[in-house]
Amino acid sequence: MLRTHTCGELDRKAIGKKVILSGWVNAKRTHGGIIFIDLRDRYGITQLVFDSSAAKAAYVVAEQAEREFVLQAKGDVRARGKGLENKERSTGQIEVSVQTCTILASSDALPVEMTDETTAFEDTRLKYRYLDLRRKPMQENILRRHAIVRAVRSYLDALGFVDVETPVLARSTPEGARDYLVPSRIHPGKFFALPQSPQIFKQLLMVSGFDRYYQIVKCFRDEDLRADRQPEFTQIDIELSFVEEEDIYTIMEGMMQKLWKDVLDVQVKIPFRRIPYREAMSSYGSDKPDLRFGLELHDVSSLVQRSDFKVFKGTVDNGGKVYAINAKGCAGFSRKEIEKLEEVAKIYDAKGLAYMPNKDGFEGGISKFIGEDVQKALIKELDVKKGDLLLFVGDAKHHLAQVALGQVRLALAKKLKLAKEGDWKFAWITEFPLFEYDEDEKRHISVHHPFTAPYDDDLEYLETDPGKIRSRAYDLTLNGVELGGGSIRINKKELQQKMFTAMGISDKEAKQKFGFLLEAFRYGAPPHGGIAFGLDRIVALMSGEESIREVIAFPKNKACVSLMDDAPNVVDDRQLEELHIKKK
Repeated sequence: MLRTHTCGELDRKAIGKKVILSGWVNAKRTHGGIIFIDLRDRYGITQLVFDSSAAKAAYVVAEQAEREFVLQAKGDVRARGKGLENKERSTGQIEVSVQTCTILASSDALPVEMTDETTAFEDTRLKYRYLDLRRKPMQENILRRHAIVRAVRSYLDALGFVDVETPVLARSTPEGARDYLVPSRIHPGKFFALPQSPQIFKQLLMVSGFDRYYQIVKCFRDEDLRADRQPEFTQIDIELSFVEEEDIYTIMEGMMQKLWKDVLDVQVKIPFRRIPYREAMSSYGSDKPDLRFGLELHDVSSLVQRSDFKVFKGTVDNGGKVYAINAKGCAGFSRKEIEKLEEVAKIYDAKGLAYMPNKDGFEGGISKFIGEDVQKALIKELDVKKGDLLLFVGDAKHHLAQVALGQVRLALAKKLKLAKEGDWKFAWITEFPLFEYDEDEKRHISVHHPFTAPYDDDLEYLETDPGKIRSRAYDLTLNGVELGGGSIRINKKELQQKMFTAMGISDKEAKQKFGFLLEAFRYGAPPHGGIAFGLDRIVALMSGEESIREVIAFPKNKACVSLMDDAPNVVDDRQLEELHIKKK
């Protein structure tokens, strides 16, 4: 037996027991003829005591042990001396007087520190990920991920959902990003694709009569990386039959409530707020608004059109929009501080950021171009008080002005520290546009995917103005992050064909890309809908991490490379020959 207890298990109830512990040397201290070793495993730390006068052989072994050596220690549990307890540890009231000790493995000097806070570069941590994962913060993240997955499975199983595995080797289908392709050795010149999501398969399961499906599944997208993206990521994938939006909202809200309670011991209030897409964009400049603070956008187009400020007046006269936010108490911002906010707006293609400080009345910025009557109207519209600062962005493209000022809103909130840690503000964003116009292809394309159902009331625009059609799609957002998204699906082949026609997809192309799904719809597809959540994002948010790499055991770096095992890498010519592939 290598251990009878873990290093986080023993307390005063174990005093007098003989135990065997195994773990890593976390720290070592020598005082005269006594050596103290903190022995660590993922459960905690226990102090070992080696007394040269009581157990010489064990003491000699302890002398040889260095940090991160793996030890097995046998001894007696005893109380620590009075005043020597460690109140920071669950094992802090006891120690183990070691009688015999064995070095199970030695360790070289570590390239990554085992401290909670590390100064190592991320690439170094990823190269030695197996060491990085020994650190307490990383272990807590992975254990929290495990707890989240366990809670999801428990919740969905109790509601009758069935976990069904879908293929990893499938055909390539257009889903918005590049596919990872897998060449077939048996069928020369043909390829499998790794799934970007199980979308088509889960809809086929609805046709099959499995009315409540879920899967915690790997998905693959060959795209450029950033903090919240990886080439392989994990989805909580869900699909239900005979449901409408409110059914899905209710079930998913219950799941989030369970996750936050089980994992963080936080009681989340339900139902979550529902915000139509157009309202989210006009009020927050984002389809994943952070609701932990105000600073809402206001459409002031009709007000500034009456001003002498030619830039705004011209924008509105030409069909554009001007939006403003009231930065409460920020009238004292320096020109440099305002310029930094303007830089944010320009990153998102705004031509500039206009401002009006109200110190003792409006003065500075564009104030001299805004007449007294318009100033009074702005004061009423934006609830302006002494000491406030108005910020404006206008553009002929409404969406551009909203997004740019929305990003200024976020930058301002970060500067002012308006978002409180531990404040969880969920919201459903609903009624997304069904189509967007692709300038390159000169046609409408689906915002989500081509199987998303439209609102029946909007079908009159299908031939005349497809951009006006709202979809029955929805995203669940939290504190400025999209946790997941889904939609009610089209289940009638006639309507599906109309959608393809509106997107300029011919019968031949539709059959080629989605033939097996359209064939299935001929045999009685129930009304159905679903949603997919990014598990990595959920874990990162609940762990307080900005990057999902911090909550994935073995992620790729920003360059899409696994530094630990040097992947991707070259393969020998013989392997390529078997796959009928030549290097260019």
